[in-house]
Amino acid sequence: MYNKIFRLAGLLLFGFAVAGCGTDSESKVTTLRIGHTLDTQHSVHKAMEYFGARVAELSGGTIEVKIYPGSQLGNEREMIELLQIGSLSMTKVSASPLEGFVPAMKIFSIPYIFRDNAHFWTVLNSHIGKTLLQEVEPFRLKGLAYYDAGSRSFYSNNKPIHSPADLAGMKIRVLNSPTAVRTVRELGGAATPVSWGELYTALQQGVVDGAENNPPSYYLSRHYEIARYYSLDEHTSVPDIMLMSLRTWDNLSAQQQAWVSEAMQDSVLFQRQAWQQSTAESLAKVKADGVEVIYPDKTLFVEAVKPFHESLRDTEVGALISEIKAL
Repeated sequence: MYNKIFRLAGLLLFGFAVAGCGTDSESKVTTLRIGHTLDTQHSVHKAMEYFGARVAELSGGTIEVKIYPGSQLGNEREMIELLQIGSLSMTKVSASPLEGFVPAMKIFSIPYIFRDNAHFWTVLNSHIGKTLLQEVEPFRLKGLAYYDAGSRSFYSNNKPIHSPADLAGMKIRVLNSPTAVRTVRELGGAATPVSWGELYTALQQGVVDGAENNPPSYYLSRHYEIARYYSLDEHTSVPDIMLMSLRTWDNLSAQQQAWVSEAMQDSVLFQRQAWQQSTAESLAKVKADGVEVIYPDKTLFVEAVKPFHESLRDTEVGALISEIKAL
């Protein structure tokens, strides 16, 4: 407990020291500081670098970006808190934990509601996706854009997963999201929220029997060293969301906001292309290392979650599912 207190105190001191959006009064350069939890080889980090180069170009060098990768500034929740007080400019979060702020965000943790990747991006670029980004603003956050995080699939330590029946009795790490927890339970597993930074050790020590994530995260985290079975059931498509401190956003001029928005949209296109390449490379590398990659019959998983979908029929989320399926 004391370690956590000291860590949070350190983050807060960092926040006050750097301030989320700083302006050098002599050079008139505005600095945007971005923190995230990922490896520097991840497509999201590369997209942030691209964003930084692009916004510097658009602004004539009057906006610069500094990036703090690899959980240097804490976990996703801690960095959201730094955004809310204006002590950090931007961060990347998975959409699932945001359902604590915006209940409709749980839509992304409900399995098998998107027909394919094209349908997924049609939804994100529609009024549905834009509205969800706007709904974080009451929490002093600004939703800037979605990054591709592919589809989440199961990986396991001790046995392959060919069907939901194989998940019975298995402790599966999930995102800290009630809907993600329910998804795994509906499929027969025992859902266990564990922070991303602690997951390697949890797999190694048998605290969990497996987890679920996309191919680049599975590879770059080196979880494949322990969890040697990867089953591409692709049960959910949970995007990453680029958030900015609303305080930082409001302190930018209209012109600066336009530059940031344009650079961010350019980085989305860059990241989507980089993601596709990273996914293919990650799967090839884990296969070469001897991981058993399984392509299960998805209809078995789809059938298993039908009662979950049915239970949502008369809810606000159920109405949103119907709207998504109609697009």
